[in-house]
Amino acid sequence: MKNRILKPLGLLACTWPLLWGGLASAADESAGAADTEQAMARFQSTYIWQKKSNFSAAYSGPNSLIPRSERSYTLTFDGYFGFRPWQNAELYFVPEITQGLPLSNLTGLGGFTSGEATRVSGTNPTLYRQKLFLRQTWNQGGGQQRVDADVDQLAGFVDRDRVVLTAGNFSTLDIFDDNLYAKDPRSQFLNWSGMSHLAYDYAADARGFGWGAALEWYTGDWVLRAGRMTGPTTPNGLPTDLRIFKHYGDQVEVEHAHTLAGQPGKVRVLAWRSRALLSSYAEALAYGQANPNASKEWISAVRNGDKTKYGLGLNVEQAVNDRSGVFLRAMKGDGKTETYAFAEADASFSTGYSTRGTAWSRDQDTLGLMYARNMLSADRRKYLAAGGISFFIGDGALRYRPETLFEVYYNMKVSKGLWVSLDYQRIANPAYNADRGPVNVGSVRLHAEF
Repeated sequence: MKNRILKPLGLLACTWPLLWGGLASAADESAGAADTEQAMARFQSTYIWQKKSNFSAAYSGPNSLIPRSERSYTLTFDGYFGFRPWQNAELYFVPEITQGLPLSNLTGLGGFTSGEATRVSGTNPTLYRQKLFLRQTWNQGGGQQRVDADVDQLAGFVDRDRVVLTAGNFSTLDIFDDNLYAKDPRSQFLNWSGMSHLAYDYAADARGFGWGAALEWYTGDWVLRAGRMTGPTTPNGLPTDLRIFKHYGDQVEVEHAHTLAGQPGKVRVLAWRSRALLSSYAEALAYGQANPNASKEWISAVRNGDKTKYGLGLNVEQAVNDRSGVFLRAMKGDGKTETYAFAEADASFSTGYSTRGTAWSRDQDTLGLMYARNMLSADRRKYLAAGGISFFIGDGALRYRPETLFEVYYNMKVSKGLWVSLDYQRIANPAYNADRGPVNVGSVRLHAEF
């Protein structure tokens, strides 16, 4: 296992300087040629190494986090290619190469320790299409504002009041549930609890992407978003169900920008629903009790009809000063059906603080602190306590407690386009079980953009 973890790091160390040197200069020349980019080619690579310590466990089941010490890694390499096919339109294509070895085969937690873990499919490098989408903007006035160059964004100008349509293959999280301080596991918090609401069971394939469309209306300090996306053919599977009028994930989000004590902030309210071939926990538990000798994955035996699940969440970001800010997310789902495409959680709460290192003369560095508390519904708790197994968790029994997390990271800029991060996570009641844990996880992250 040690070689499987260290070889990708060696490959990364050898290839980064070559790619970075040549491609970064080309990208810089392209970006600097005009205020509005007509085309772009950008790249990123992220390597995350994690080590989990031994922890106590009164018992373990088929989908438990392994109690002994473990090491894991993920390595991703993405190309971001875009151009403007006509006025106010942008077309993007993103291929990705991934490889990795997740902790405990990606089981045993509600909030997993790395947001990159779902992208990898084994220790052999795999190339696949991550995104292919069109963005069309209809400007409506209100004055112009600058759009900075980014991995999924051509530099240019847009009207403050505008309508934007995004359609194609992308992630729901590219459009919805944004947060300045907690969003990207490649540069911010690693845990899933810092990527989004953990209880947001948004439609996506096993890697987090799908097909669909989203419409955004920007007017003054308000933004209204609505979208529909495809999900997997089976819960948390990779093949995508393209019957978007039969099985889908819908979301509507309202965002308002404000100023509080002279500092900017935003409030977002997100409502969602997913419809798919799913099983309810009540039906799965009844099946298990009637068939005591059957496999413990009772949810798979009772997927006999389409079901709808839904939730409502609040997302707040607020600057404290020009270098620091706080955030908060809270969401409640209905909790009656199995997980469709994201995490094993029916309610979630996270809050934290982020600051640049200006106070210690490291303005390009970032320090972040987060606390998260994730919960299960009564129906899901009964199912797990009876010995049932779901996609990510199943200890064979359950003494329920909310799964809680403390995470701290320090992201240090080493040079242009290159960052190194140290991260520590302490997770109490892994998979919502007070008979197991707590778990300590340390991480090192290398991230390059060029």
